[in-house]
Formats: sequence, C-alpha cells, structure tokens
Amino acid sequence: MSASPIVETRGLTKTYGGSNRVNQVGLTVEAGQIYGFLGPNGAGKTTTLKMLLGLIKPTAGSIKVFGKDLAKHRPDILNRTGSLIESPSYYGHLTGLENMRVMQRMRNAPARNIDKALQIVRLENQKHKKADQYSLGMKQRLGIAMSLLAFPELLILDEPTNGLDPAGIGEIRELIKSLPDQYGITVLLSSHLLSEIEQIATSVGIISDGRLLYQGTMRSLRASAKASIRFQTADPARAEAVLLERGYLPVAQGNRLTFDYLRDEEVSRINRILVEQDIPVIRIEERKKSLEDIFLDLTGKERSL
Repeated sequence: MSASPIVETRGLTKTYGGSNRVNQVGLTVEAGQIYGFLGPNGAGKTTTLKMLLGLIKPTAGSIKVFGKDLAKHRPDILNRTGSLIESPSYYGHLTGLENMRVMQRMRNAPARNIDKALQIVRLENQKHKKADQYSLGMKQRLGIAMSLLAFPELLILDEPTNGLDPAGIGEIRELIKSLPDQYGITVLLSSHLLSEIEQIATSVGIISDGRLLYQGTMRSLRASAKASIRFQTADPARAEAVLLERGYLPVAQGNRLTFDYLRDEEVSRINRILVEQDIPVIRIEERKKSLEDIFLDLTGKERSL
C-alpha cells in the first residue's frame, strides 16, 4: 500500500443552480482496493467521478490523485488513469481492433497492449467484427479494454454493468475482481446495484443526495449491522408481557418478538424464561441485515436502488 491514498478528496462540492449536486464529499481510495461508490441514480456519483478526471471543475474542495493536486498535475495523473464514464465511445463502422488502434494512438500506448487488453476482456476472437455488430455486453467490454490500454494504476468505471443481462454482469464482475491482484490496478467504480457492490467491492462509499453517508471496508460495513433475533411463540402477547417485566424490550411483529441484538447467553436465558412460564417457543431466528437494509438505515429512505 502506498504512503498516501490513490484518490483523496476533501470538501469536494459541485453546485448547479444554487443546489449542491455533490456536497462536501471526502473520498479516500487506497492502492489495491476495489472501491464501490454506491448510491441511487442522481445521488452525485457520476458528477464526482467526472471531477476526479478533470471533466468538471469543482465549485469547492480539493482533489489529489497519486498524492498530486489534480488542478496542477492533470496530464500526468490522466496518463496513469483509465476511465469509462457513462457509456463506451467507439466508431461503429470500425472493428473492435480498429477502435483499439485509434485509442492506442491517442493514449500513446505500446501496440502490444492492444491484444493483451482484448484478451483480458475476452474479445480477442471478436476483434475483427464491427463494433456496431457487438452486443451491449461486448460494447461494454470494448470500452473497458480501451480504458485498460495503457495498463493504468487507477481505473475509474461509471456503472460498468448498467443495462447488461445477468451473464454480462457476471463477466464484467469477474473481470473487475481480477484487476488488482493480476495487474496491480486499483479500481473505483460507481453503481446503483447493491448486490453488485456487495459481491465485488473491498471498500465502499455510500452517497445519497450528494452527501457521503458511509466510507470504509465492506467487512466493517457488515460488522456495523448487528443481527436481530426473533422469537416465535404460541402466545406472543403473554411472552411480551413476561419479558417486559424482566427488563427486556422486544418489538412485537405478529407472532414474533424481535430484539435488535442479543448475545448467545441472553438468547438462552430468554428461551429458558419463556419455557419456565409454559410459553412454547416455536422458533428462534437470527436475521442478518443485507447491504440494502444497511443502506436504508443510513439514508432513512424507503426505496430500493
């Protein structure tokens, strides 16, 4: 891991028409991470990524990439960065290989990188087909191949699985997961798909309405959400009354009593109390929160991404 983060922003803000599209965002992306930038459509993800590439000028705040100020060292930073923002750009009348050659000249990358990049995204057998004849997934892979041409230290991808079928999503997911270990590439990708971030990212930043609500490792995020325990009984009303008398605070949900978190010995004690009071315990369940549950807890918004 490098001494300084690969990407570091402080107070990053972008204002349009008096409204903050991105509001005081502080991202920290360390070397070797797959950093998932998660949030609903319109949360500010694409605007943030465009600012990281110098495509949009921030209203306020600072951006450092590779420890260098983006405002002062943008050409050098971009030479070490690959990106795919919003959708792939390509010439439909050219083949995949010809499109790669155009990009190779623009990036001043070695010609030998073309075949290597096409092989990584598994397009080597389709490189002589015109890009207009590619499926949506193949076009997305071509865009990623172009972003990999210079074998960058940092790869920024905006919604890389957007619009793909399950097979295409799986292909892109496995491709991205291979990049840090096999090629030493740090990946920063945005997505509104909770399940994808959960399966692919090592670290995550959750953004909503332009504000960064959470940032940390995926492991820490899961650990922050303690499992709830549910007791299903034959007499939930009496069970609740008995437990309230003994200082417990269950939440009644139908024929279940739910506790936010209990240690194993407390689960055993509650079970014993109910049995001693002749209240049959039908089932004890542990319910772990999904990433979507955690997201809804953070944002307080009753909506699925």
